[in-house]
Amino acid sequence: MAKGFSGMPANMLGLLKQAQKMQEDLAKAQEEAAKLTAEGSSGGGMVKATANGSSELVSLAIEAEVVNPEEIEMLQDLVQAACNEALRKANEQVKEKLGKLTSWLNIPGLV
Repeated sequence: MAKGFSGMPANMLGLLKQAQKMQEDLAKAQEEAAKLTAEGSSGGGMVKATANGSSELVSLAIEAEVVNPEEIEMLQDLVQAACNEALRKANEQVKEKLGKLTSWLNIPGLV
């Protein structure tokens, strides 16, 4: 059998190089995924939330017309719905981006 670096079989060295390349590609994809943003809205666009690929809320916009001190519960529901939609969309984008790299691994919970 052919020996590679440090007396390791050549095919093992090739596998290690492949694994290192995949690890680098995955790290790069995770960085890019963290920069993704997605918007969610509710109340016909009266409340808009933007989340990033790190599952962080990065902005929230509320139109003045929907702010009514007598209807705080409705506003809370609208904010919650917009935020949840933005986070769900951002997570879907991350899964799609990382899934391309890890789909062949079939490890539950990886993405």
